[in-house]
Amino acid sequence: MRIMRLKEVMDTTGLGRSYIYKLASEGAFPKPVQLGGRASGWVGEEVESWILERIEERDRREGL
Repeated sequence: MRIMRLKEVMDTTGLGRSYIYKLASEGAFPKPVQLGGRASGWVGEEVESWILERIEERDRREGL
């Protein structure tokens, strides 16, 4: 299991900080895991699964 910090999540998804937190609060993106103090991170596999779901949705819409 790998924990991704915010910068890596932003670089991986192409999303901005506030939009990531907005989606997470709406249940549309994986929620961060508290690592201690003010540190948090995301489970890498959850972020990767979220990306794969977006790809699958795109392919279904395009009939692929």
